[in-house]
Amino acid sequence: MHRPADAPLRITDPSGAAAHVAGVLASLEALEAVLARESGHVRVGRLREGLAETERKTALSAAYLQGLEATKANAIALARFAPDGIAALKAAHARFTQAVEANQAVLATARTVSEGLVKTLADEMNRSLTPTVYGHPSQSPSPYGRAGVARSQPLVLSRSL
Repeated sequence: MHRPADAPLRITDPSGAAAHVAGVLASLEALEAVLARESGHVRVGRLREGLAETERKTALSAAYLQGLEATKANAIALARFAPDGIAALKAAHARFTQAVEANQAVLATARTVSEGLVKTLADEMNRSLTPTVYGHPSQSPSPYGRAGVARSQPLVLSRSL
């Protein structure tokens, strides 16, 4: 039986329930594997490799969310035809939630580290532009700025490295 892409899924028998549960679990496992690879690459500093599967991750996320919507819409039929499948989906979703939390922690750490590096680099570049008097940073009076406030210079980054 072929159904249009925009038509909602209707589960009417045990085989349809089993197929639906298997499809959602497959999407979830594939998405979890992509997140694990992404986390692994980002954790060791290979950002380009970590972000290489963005399109696949987006497609798998969409498939998983569609599967969840169909699961919600057919909750009564699934409870009737595949109660073990519901338990498997709940367990898989709990594992997936932990994987997402770990992935978010890795990405937040990478963001914090990169922001710290850029800030430190900018501070070091501006420090070399600040004159020193007797070993202490000094600002010459300027009619164009506030006294005592260091002016920062633009920071240029090369994305080709």
